[in-house]
Amino acid sequence: MEKITSFTIDHLRLLPGVYVSRKDKAGDAVITTFDLRMTRPNFEPVMNTAEMHTIEHLAATFLRNHPLFGEKIIYFGPMGCRTGFYLLIAGDYSSQDIVPLMRDLFVFIRDYQGEVPGACAKDCGNYQDMNLNMAKYLADKYLREVLDNIADDRLIYPADQTPE
Repeated sequence: MEKITSFTIDHLRLLPGVYVSRKDKAGDAVITTFDLRMTRPNFEPVMNTAEMHTIEHLAATFLRNHPLFGEKIIYFGPMGCRTGFYLLIAGDYSSQDIVPLMRDLFVFIRDYQGEVPGACAKDCGNYQDMNLNMAKYLADKYLREVLDNIADDRLIYPADQTPE
């Protein structure tokens, strides 16, 4: 079997960043999949499920209610390796196009106060697996170390690894 595109990226060279993972056609529409890499694969500890679950709930709520992007959000969810998230947006976008949205999103998570949206038995299948404090810590770390002064090497996969 042929490797899928995400398995052709050299995860030993991949740094935390905002990357276009792929662009797909759905009829006449383009769907852009972003790799929101929050930890360095195989070098840093992976995120625990509780904080990832919390980030997922907060991010999905923020993004789907966003005045400009809300109707374009297809999916936001965790990577199985627990080093980041995938964001799928209807439209043909570059990584740079969504950096302001990602800054707003992670400021929202970092500063969030109150009950996590959907964190109850009626709304979620594993509502007790949440860690708001750690989600806020990771959001702040991603803002400071990646999003606040993002460089080109954090926006495009390593040169010989760029998906088509």
